[in-house]
Amino acid sequence: MIGKRYDFIAVGDLVTDAFIKLEDAQVRCDAQGENCMLSMRFGDKIPYKDVTVVPAVGNSTNAAVAASRLGLKSALVSHVGGDQNGKDALRVLRGEKVSTKFIKVNKRARTNYHYVLSYKGERTILIKHEKFPYSLPSIGNPTWLYLSSAGESGLLKFHKEIERYLAGHAHIKLAFQPGTYQINLGKKLSGTYKRAEIVFVNKEEAQRILGSKQQDVKKLLDGLCAWGPKMAVITDGRKGAYMRDGRQYWHMPMYPDIKHPVERTGAGDAFSSTFTAALALGKSPKEALMWGPINSMSVVQYVGAREGLLPRHTLAKMLNKAPKWYRPKKI
Repeated sequence: MIGKRYDFIAVGDLVTDAFIKLEDAQVRCDAQGENCMLSMRFGDKIPYKDVTVVPAVGNSTNAAVAASRLGLKSALVSHVGGDQNGKDALRVLRGEKVSTKFIKVNKRARTNYHYVLSYKGERTILIKHEKFPYSLPSIGNPTWLYLSSAGESGLLKFHKEIERYLAGHAHIKLAFQPGTYQINLGKKLSGTYKRAEIVFVNKEEAQRILGSKQQDVKKLLDGLCAWGPKMAVITDGRKGAYMRDGRQYWHMPMYPDIKHPVERTGAGDAFSSTFTAALALGKSPKEALMWGPINSMSVVQYVGAREGLLPRHTLAKMLNKAPKWYRPKKI
């Protein structure tokens, strides 16, 4: 890497996650086993097993750390408050060799803080995004820009600013992993989808973006690619991941768990950022499709979305040990 040019710059909100492990709860689903709801007694005192606070996470933050651990020169564009959570986040990122040059400290604001209700290996997240003044700093000419979840306030204007910057820097490749508010904006973000090299969503998010109940993943991939990205990837839980690259469709199974998952927060972030990092390292899309699930599997072995992210040499060893069936298959 020459000078101050970055390989990978992630853009989006940074948060602190408080993981609350529940014991006294129930999950209720419809007849198809879908549309599940987490249920607890109303107006009562509900015991919990423990709580773990994890600073410096969030879609884009996780992506910046994943890229750094895989050997890329990484930075994050985000905001923190002037509180202890903000200070802790900056300390963590520096320890991860993620540049904090583009992180703005808002001294009178609070750092984003989310509550993660963890139950039987799944999670429900209570989110609140502080109203930060989003703007794109002078980021130079990174190889990849990774854009993900941000708060609702000023988000559309922020996307337009990013689109203008990318229009003047045609060589920068954009990976887009839309968050909740970006998904809600739909075609108002058509310029971002059109500029993207690749878009990452899960199956439910693809349905929401397209306003469709379509179950055929290939048709969902077609719908996303019709919005302009060169590639689209849809993850579907334990069914694995699906990719459309040009006119070809691929399915990638999950990497086998080395032990029972502890908590699934960050699995999608790990997959998407690792896939993008693999491309930044010169791997083909099919090779990147094999990298992503390995980091996803590793992340869910820990509480939080950062601890299990792998260095490149460990990921390579796990790829070499993969079973013969662990290959992308054309569908």
